[in-house]
Amino acid sequence: MKIGILNQKGGAGKTTIALHLAHALALKDYQVMLIDADPQGSARDWATAREGNAPFSVVGLDRPIIHKEIGKLAIGYDYVIIDGAPRVSDITRSAILASDLVLIPIQPSPLDIWAAHSVVELISEAQIYQPDLKAAFIINRKIVNTAIGKEVVEVLKDYPYPVLKAALAQRIAFAESLNIGSTVLETSPHSIAASEINAVVEELLNTKK
Repeated sequence: MKIGILNQKGGAGKTTIALHLAHALALKDYQVMLIDADPQGSARDWATAREGNAPFSVVGLDRPIIHKEIGKLAIGYDYVIIDGAPRVSDITRSAILASDLVLIPIQPSPLDIWAAHSVVELISEAQIYQPDLKAAFIINRKIVNTAIGKEVVEVLKDYPYPVLKAALAQRIAFAESLNIGSTVLETSPHSIAASEINAVVEELLNTKK
């Protein structure tokens, strides 16, 4: 299965989600590849900062040929996670066409909701050629103990794609782990942050069934 993590707005948390999702799936003994399609190369920087080998493959491909190369790249892998570019571009379009499921990270702010419109349009266009393509929103950097997250879910009902029940809160543990080439699944495996990631993965796996 190929999962694209895409949103045109920078700072939406695409790389954080992509790396943690890839690691969580690898810990379940799936063969996982992460394609870094962001010209900034944050996922590749993460792999470089890491001590020892990563628990999944990290490949850089920040050109609009992902949908053409995905067939060859995905051989031998159960999951391919695509960390998308932070703008609507040919790379974004290519990543969407390469995906079976597009996850759209949304922070609980009006700016993020407005920015999502462009990606939703691109997905809708791609579904003309790939009617089986699915998409969903994932709430990221939710502020704990506030009603803002619920309000965002209500607003997103105007879009044609569901919102995952599992959400990720604003937690310093995510940034701290990525800075050393790790994830919270290694640095704090019993933390609330790790449980949030695992909840996202379980929801995705159950949706796939």
